[in-house]
Amino acid sequence: MQEISHKSSKANSTSIVLLNTRTIKGYKSVNEMVKPDSDTPWGNQFGLLHVSIPKFTNLKSANPLEFVLKIHKIIKKKRNSSSVYFTGILLTIMKKLRGPEAASRYIHRASNYSSMSISNLIGPMEQMALANHPIKGLYFMTVKVPQSLNITMVSYMGNLRVAVGSKKGFLDPHKFKSCVINAFEMTLKAAHD
Repeated sequence: MQEISHKSSKANSTSIVLLNTRTIKGYKSVNEMVKPDSDTPWGNQFGLLHVSIPKFTNLKSANPLEFVLKIHKIIKKKRNSSSVYFTGILLTIMKKLRGPEAASRYIHRASNYSSMSISNLIGPMEQMALANHPIKGLYFMTVKVPQSLNITMVSYMGNLRVAVGSKKGFLDPHKFKSCVINAFEMTLKAAHD
């Protein structure tokens, strides 16, 4: 951010992280999941987690691994807090009492207080096919979100795909790509040293 504007290094950024709160107890068929008292009910079950993004201001002297570990520590601490599960329970209750539209409005309102969203999905390890055509890779993107920047990740056959979406004109895609590559190279170099 600070390469584009020095003022941006003083700006506060918050991300909203969508966390899966579904308890996975092995494979269940759809017929088992749609039963009223299923231990793994059908549908998305997630909580919201607001994370303040730490500032990485001095590119020359800062260790990127310390930055990554600091963010990891923050997310791990918040992810293991009861607030994620309470948010999930609140959304479930809201959906049952007031309908899915009310739960959707709550999520959208909570999303308005963040600069970016991050979501991930663990995909299949085996190759999939659609109409007998093998799928080489896939990604997903959440749309109609109020954030200026949206980052999604999905693993498929042991490979990770990262998709980035932003509001039109929010960032220069070539500059952003260059910054991401630079950050990965700095982190890789720090990890090898």
